[in-house]
Amino acid sequence: MLGFTTCWSYLVHAFNVITLSPVQQFHGGFQTPLLADAPQHNHVGYPIFEPPNAPEHAQFICEYPDLPDYEFCSEHDDRGCWLRPKDPNSTKQTYNISTDYEEQWPKGITRKYVLDITNETLYPDGCKNDEAKVFNASYPGPWIEACWGDDIEVTVRNHLPCNGTSIHWHGLRQLNNLENDGVNAVTQCPIAPGDSYKYKFHTRQYGTSWYHSHYSLQYADGLAGPLTIHGPSSGNYDASKDPILMTDWNQRSAFEDWSWSLDSRSNFARPQMTSILLNGIGVAPDGLDTCTDERPTKRYSTTFQKGVRYLLRLINTSVDTTFVFSIDGHNLTVVEMDFVPIEPYTNTSVLIGIGQRYHVIVEASPFAPTPDGNYWIRTVPADGCSAFKYDWTIQNSTTGIVRYGPSDVDPSSQPNDFATKCSDETYSSLKPIHPWTVPNVTISDTMDVNFVNASGLPYYPDGRRRWQMYKAPLWLNFSDPTILNFEGSTSNWTSQLEVSTKASAADEWVELLITGPQNFSFAAHPIHLHGHDFALLAQDENPYNADTVVIKRDNPPRRDVALLPANGYLIIAFKVDNPGVWLMHCHIAWHASSGLAIQILENTDRIVFHDKPALLDTCSNWQTWYDGERHVTEACKAWDPEHFQDDSGI
Repeated sequence: MLGFTTCWSYLVHAFNVITLSPVQQFHGGFQTPLLADAPQHNHVGYPIFEPPNAPEHAQFICEYPDLPDYEFCSEHDDRGCWLRPKDPNSTKQTYNISTDYEEQWPKGITRKYVLDITNETLYPDGCKNDEAKVFNASYPGPWIEACWGDDIEVTVRNHLPCNGTSIHWHGLRQLNNLENDGVNAVTQCPIAPGDSYKYKFHTRQYGTSWYHSHYSLQYADGLAGPLTIHGPSSGNYDASKDPILMTDWNQRSAFEDWSWSLDSRSNFARPQMTSILLNGIGVAPDGLDTCTDERPTKRYSTTFQKGVRYLLRLINTSVDTTFVFSIDGHNLTVVEMDFVPIEPYTNTSVLIGIGQRYHVIVEASPFAPTPDGNYWIRTVPADGCSAFKYDWTIQNSTTGIVRYGPSDVDPSSQPNDFATKCSDETYSSLKPIHPWTVPNVTISDTMDVNFVNASGLPYYPDGRRRWQMYKAPLWLNFSDPTILNFEGSTSNWTSQLEVSTKASAADEWVELLITGPQNFSFAAHPIHLHGHDFALLAQDENPYNADTVVIKRDNPPRRDVALLPANGYLIIAFKVDNPGVWLMHCHIAWHASSGLAIQILENTDRIVFHDKPALLDTCSNWQTWYDGERHVTEACKAWDPEHFQDDSGI
């Protein structure tokens, strides 16, 4: 068990922060990104090119001015190559799909973006939502792009009157870069209304992900957008489509739904979603009593040219739904999961949990042609992994259209044959291109996910049942982030786990068993770890049995989100090589708000601060707003001044 071994070289704490927070939470097609100081080069002599998976309707250029001896090498029949030496006899590194991107990457340029956060009124499914929170007045937010090896700087400006915020760059390693992970109360204080914060991070990985607010339930209200790092692919393709974000949606703020779920008048019911959106648009079900000021709307659509191989970038940004994605009459060849390139495999659908991403290649040669040349895109809620007011099925989850010609009629296509069971993609299919071998270490500790009664401070309202991952439901103090207090005594934490050893080595691992609650068949949990990809050593829908468990250590699947099956278990492992305070949590937004999360304190004595004064200024500005302006701003007076927080904070 963790804490009794002497062979580890690292100090790791995994704990739930239970601190007093003095107040309660209030109840309450991509836009072109705004770039600051976009790089300009008036000469060549080094690799400068449009990537093969560039935006469909805008120019985007990769540049490597520090690599004058290299050339771009991606071709239609070899998308695995990215940059190679111009001299074929050179012994210099080639950057391709087989490169160990944890250790080697090309040096690119710095890309700068600006995100302005505002309240807006949206009609994404034809129904009014006047409590949306968005980036740059659009939903989803603007597409943040970079090329493999670039640095990214994003200035976030908070114009919300009564919300702080912080922005998380989902799945990015943030190696030795804790303060830019974007988790309020963990890696920073919230960005106060009227304040700004600049995030800086490096892109050693490549692929597609998303960025989103980590402040309570804000991303459920619209604070989410796509993020792509252009790079090689394990499958060949001819053209690409812009990212496709799929989500569930409601016609009012998630903060209202959460507060209502804590009210005895609702019988503490789980909030239910209504619509399904692709890239921020969709069609609400008929007869909704929550649909007001109804306006015309449409489904997402895209065009294919017959015979072309298209790269699709699929992202599940949902609040509460695992989706099964398919295109009628077409196969999907999966080439990347999360930020990990994998050996290609083909299926008629792909299961995508909350926070997960897949790159798939679709050959525009339908195996079941239609007379109209149109085909439904279906995003079907997986059985048992969603909660809707409306019964979405394989037949009616037609949320998008692929068109081959000018016809604008609805498709006559029929659904492919696929299962809708709630699960991850088949374990044996997920084979990373660059292999890991995980050493045979004992399970460090067990995290038992459960639903418990949470009473007394700091929880508010008192006496409610909440989700926990380790000893107690997580509850954070916005004004006292862990990054600034981990050096103090841990006696203040009511639950903790500690490992301390003397030796030092670069290849030590932590192995965790995460078990699902028994007799909660409705609750599978997409578990996300910050700061690391983890090796998925085992995943099973049956209860854990040490005598029968099969553990895969030779090139297991690895990713940053994996589904913990209801009543089952996960065994994950990660190398303890990234000093920091890293959140691990369920990505069902209601469960994260309930407290289904822990923090992992990893080698905190080795944490490197890049701009500690900025962290301190952010906290000072937050506290000034919290103690003062919050109480006099008219829009904020509706909220309980004594209980600002009614969820975990994340």
